[in-house]
Amino acid sequence: MSFQVQGLHHIGLTVRDIKKSFEWYSHMFGLQPGPLNQASGEGLSKGVQLPDVSLTFSFLDIGTTRIEFLQYHSPEGRDFVLRNCDVGATHICLQVDNMESAYSTLEQRGAVFNAPPVTLTEGDLAGSQWAYLRDPDGIQLEIWAWPEGHPNHLG
Repeated sequence: MSFQVQGLHHIGLTVRDIKKSFEWYSHMFGLQPGPLNQASGEGLSKGVQLPDVSLTFSFLDIGTTRIEFLQYHSPEGRDFVLRNCDVGATHICLQVDNMESAYSTLEQRGAVFNAPPVTLTEGDLAGSQWAYLRDPDGIQLEIWAWPEGHPNHLG
C-alpha cells in the first residue's frame, strides 16, 4: 500500500482573537476571511490532545494557499516567544510584486518590521528582497519580492 502527497492543504495558526486577527490581515494585506466556524467535542479533543476543546476557526485564501486561523476558547492557551533560531520557530512568507511599495504601504498602515528590506546580492536569488514583520499575536511574517525579469516575478 502506498500514497502520494498531492499538495499543501493549509497552514494553521493559533491566535488570541480571530476577529482582531482578521481585521489586521484585511487592513494590512487586503485579504478577506471566510466564514467563522465553531468546533468542539470528543473527537476534536482527542485529535489535538487537549481536554474539553472548544474553538472558532476560519480560513484566509491567498492564491492557492490557505491559512487556517484558530482561536481556542477552551482550554485557554498561553503565549510563547520563539527566536528565529529556535527549533519550531516558523514564519509565513507572502510574495509581493514590489518591495518598496509593499514596505512603505505596510509601514503606513502600522506594520512594525524587524528591519528594512534586505536585498540578496549573490547566487540564484540575487536581486530578491525580503523583510520580516510580526502580526498582533507575534506570528512572524515575511514579505518577499523577486527582481523584475526573474521567471518567478509575478508582475
